[in-house]
Parts: sequence; structure tokens; C-alpha cells
Amino acid sequence: MLSVREIARRVANGEISAQAALAESESRIEARDGELRAFASRPQVLVPGEGPLAGIACGVKDIIDTADLPTGMGSPIYEGWQPRADAAIVMALKAAGATVAGKTQTTAFAFLDPAPTRNPHDPTASPGGSSAGSAAAVAAGLIPLAIGTQTGGSVIRPAAYCGAAAIKPSYGLLPTVGVKPYSWSLDTLGLMAASADDLGFALAALTGRPELDAAEASLQGLRLGLNRQEFAEAPEPACEQALQRIAALVRQAGASVVDLAAPAALGDAFRAHGPLQDWEATQALGWEYANHRGALPPKLRAYLDEARRTTPAQYDEARRVARRGRHLTEAWLGEVDAMLTYAAPGEAPATLASTGDSRFNRLWTLMGTPCLTVPLLRGARGLPVSFQLIGRFGEDARVIAVAKALERLIVASA
Repeated sequence: MLSVREIARRVANGEISAQAALAESESRIEARDGELRAFASRPQVLVPGEGPLAGIACGVKDIIDTADLPTGMGSPIYEGWQPRADAAIVMALKAAGATVAGKTQTTAFAFLDPAPTRNPHDPTASPGGSSAGSAAAVAAGLIPLAIGTQTGGSVIRPAAYCGAAAIKPSYGLLPTVGVKPYSWSLDTLGLMAASADDLGFALAALTGRPELDAAEASLQGLRLGLNRQEFAEAPEPACEQALQRIAALVRQAGASVVDLAAPAALGDAFRAHGPLQDWEATQALGWEYANHRGALPPKLRAYLDEARRTTPAQYDEARRVARRGRHLTEAWLGEVDAMLTYAAPGEAPATLASTGDSRFNRLWTLMGTPCLTVPLLRGARGLPVSFQLIGRFGEDARVIAVAKALERLIVASA
């Protein structure tokens, strides 16, 4: 994979021009995207910008508005749709000097009907969703950086399936203005890159928050929690193996690892994700459902048919449960420096008909906490298996710092 920090360093030092760095990504896209299908549209020419991300070719999920490229939402309803303005995150990319290398494929309206993208490790396996193109393009080494969105698990899960690093920051850290909403209480922008180090560097540049480019944490004396999300059913053996593997590595490095059982109320919050998302999705996609129901893909159409039964009272109760869960999570995660848990139920599904299951991501999206994943090992089918590192709301810098230390352990143990 291409490194954001290394490319930026070489450009800043004059070792390579920003244009040459972009040309390298352009060449890689030309060589592989015909089979990978990570991009929905691309500009004719990549023009370098100025700033800390000069020379960085970035993929932008195709539910995010761009003034110079169509925004298709993964749906024929919006085929050829050309927004008048860039989304706020696209403006932030350009202000930092990055160049939009193209719009990456998304499932239709970021739901479960698969995108055309292929997993770079196995073309018959799912790349995940809904940010399929973003994850695959980074994991295949076509581009060093990509933007995705997460409402359930659509940043962390596809990154884990494809073997890329990814962060879903604290809710609201990255602006969602100009992003097609699905559930406005949940929708969160995230980044995908080659490493946690790259994620911190890029997130700091995009937000103007240098503290997010955190130094690697010392694991000596850290207290990490281990949580298996019992309310979400068991994962495949490879994911339990990954969790035990990373726990063993951090213990060897001098950190303590403690089992951190989730309070029962967090199981209630986990179940509240459904009705909250259901009610908001019917509002966010109300025009498409009323005017183009027949053009919606089958899973989304059936989902909206059912979600319309959600009542305002059920929605209000879900919001109350979520609010209580957030207060509880703040105190609960305060018992440790960060928490380890599963990133996905297993290796990427052995089918292109599924985007996988977000059950190990949904609660943390609802809680608004920062979540980060980096590749760890390979499962029985030879596909990537990862883990998820979670911190308290607003503690993105700490999560990044700890992830960098874990990343170093993983590389050293390989």
C-alpha cells in the first residue's frame, strides 16, 4: 500500500513533485481498476494542490458531493447527477493540498445491496460495504487515502475485509455537510489508509488539529480493556484468534489487558440502533422511495418497506436509550486507556452477494466513539483479519497513539 506520510514527506523535501506522485497513483489505477472496479468516475487530469497533503491522490465515496465529478449514490436514480458544490470534506481535502483521484464505488445509498467492487485479495470474496471502493482502492495500493462513511460499520468493516487501516473518528469531527444522509444521528465520515500513522497524519491535516498526528504511545503501564460484545453473538474463530493475538502482544510489551464486560444497558443501546436508523432512513430517503421505489435495489426497497412501520414513539425511545448509553459508555471506557474488540465477524464473506455484517460496529457508531482498525493476520481462507480499537468520545488522539504502538508490535512479530 502507498503511505500518505511518506509521499507527503518526499513531496515536501523536493524528492518528487506532487504531479509525479499523482501520476504514480494514476498509473496504478489504470493498471488495476478494470478488474477491481473501485472507482465510479474519475477526472481526466489530476491537478496537484498545495499544502501538507500535496501529491496525495484521494478517493471520495460516491455519496459525497463533488462539483467537478458526478455523484451517483450507487443508484441509477442519480446517474449523471452533477452537484453545484463540493461537500465540506472535499473542500477540506483540497485546502490541505490533496487531489480527488475519483469517486469510489458505494452500495446504493450506503445500504446492503453490493457494489460492483472486488476484494483485492480474492475477487470472489466480498469487499464489504458500504464504502467498498474506498477500502479496495487503498488496500490494492491504487491510492494512499480514501474517504468513506459509516452508519453501522461501513468504514471499519470493509477496511478489515480488504486489509487496510481505517478510522471512524468521534461523531462530528469530520463534517457531513454535502454527504447524502441515511441516518443523520449516526452518519460519520472516516478515513482509510495504509497505517494508523497515515490516518493520524491525514486526519490532522484535514481538521487543522495537529494533536491528532499523535506520537506513538508507550504501552508500558497502559491498561487496555478486552470486550467481546456478547450482545452481538459470537464471531468466527479467526476473529477470536485475532483478539487473543493482539492481547498477547500488548501484554508482552508491558501493558495490562483486562476483561471489560459490557453493562447490560449497552445491550439495550445496541438494539436501539435499529429503530433509530429505521426511522431516520425513511425520512432521508423519502423522496427516492415516493418517486423511484421501483428503481431502488431489492434489499434497500424491502428494508424501507419494513422501516416505514417504525413509529415516532419507537424512535423517541431509541434516542433516549442511546443517550443513556452514551453517558454510560463515557464512564465505562474511563476504566481503561482504550478497548480492544472485534472489527468484523470474520474474514470477508465468500460471496459477492453480501457486504457482511456490521454487528460488531453498530454500537460504537451509535455511541459516537472513535474506532480504529489495522490489519493483523490472515484467516483460514487467507484473507485479512483485524481487530478494533475503541476510545472515549473525543479521545481520537489517544486511540491513534495507541494504534501506532500496536502497529509496531504487529510488524515486529510478523
